[in-house]
Amino acid sequence: MTFRIRAAGVDDLQHLYEMAKLTGGGFTNLPPDRQALSAKLERSGAAFARDETPDGVIADELFVLILENAETREVRGTCQIFTHVGQQHPFYSYRIGTLTQYSGALKRTFRAEMLSLATDLEGSTEVGGLFLHPGERAGGLGLLLARSRYLFIRAHRARFADRILAELRGVIDEAGGSPFWDGLAGRFFGMNFQDADRFNAVHGHQFIADLMPKHPIYTAMLPEHARAAIGLPHPSGRAAMRMLENEGFSFENYVDIFDGGPTMTARTDRVRTVREAQDSPIVAIDRDGGEEAIVATGRLGDFRAAYGRVRPAGNGIVLSVECAKALDLAEDDRVTWALRV
Repeated sequence: MTFRIRAAGVDDLQHLYEMAKLTGGGFTNLPPDRQALSAKLERSGAAFARDETPDGVIADELFVLILENAETREVRGTCQIFTHVGQQHPFYSYRIGTLTQYSGALKRTFRAEMLSLATDLEGSTEVGGLFLHPGERAGGLGLLLARSRYLFIRAHRARFADRILAELRGVIDEAGGSPFWDGLAGRFFGMNFQDADRFNAVHGHQFIADLMPKHPIYTAMLPEHARAAIGLPHPSGRAAMRMLENEGFSFENYVDIFDGGPTMTARTDRVRTVREAQDSPIVAIDRDGGEEAIVATGRLGDFRAAYGRVRPAGNGIVLSVECAKALDLAEDDRVTWALRV
């Protein structure tokens, strides 16, 4: 069974909607709302169709990719790439900082942790919206989805920023609530986390940034359950956090203003897959083995990626038959590939 990554189209709306209903909430980039998902697909379609970005203009584009079974065409996962966040509305994060003060009378030093609203990450590229159907969470398909984004970025490098970020979903309790929301943002809004989550998924979290206090928040003033959730990923996101770390992302004390989940950042050209990928022509296609790799081809709407076996041969590579079939490749075609690690 071979899976491949391809560009999403308007015909994938029902597939995305069915997956969105499985996320369990707090998954901002994949809301279970047909209108919002349709708008995403239209926006993505326009980005795939736009071959050139005007000089001097930073486009706020969105690309949606799909994971499908190459044989049955069944859609089993999705991921997204935002070229430059914060171009239409400010991109807010909370930055965790420390204020140190000294009392001469008490002869004591006090260090207070604070959350400060920041737009430091504005203009960065964002990778997000990665969701894999629960029935396919084996065989490295999550890794295929994740790394395909970096190969897409590499293939269209001029359209993306020099810094890249990934927001991980924060802690959500068994009742579907957010300890961070309940302890901080929820105190300023007349809605619970579930209602805010639905509104956020459709309209974005600008409403939170508009109404939240702009002064720093001392974390000591928050309930213990809210403090404990700051910077922690949802249990289902721990594997994603490890994948990001393996690519060179790190946590630099930025958290989501909505659920307190960690924001991971990296320099785009230092992301492992971007840095280590190679471009090669296919000199032969056979079944004689090689090292497992993620292989990509095509530009924009024709972009495709899949796992395959690769071995160097002369000035090119020999590619496995299954991968060539899944990506519709032939000898002399050029591909970009990176070893599966």
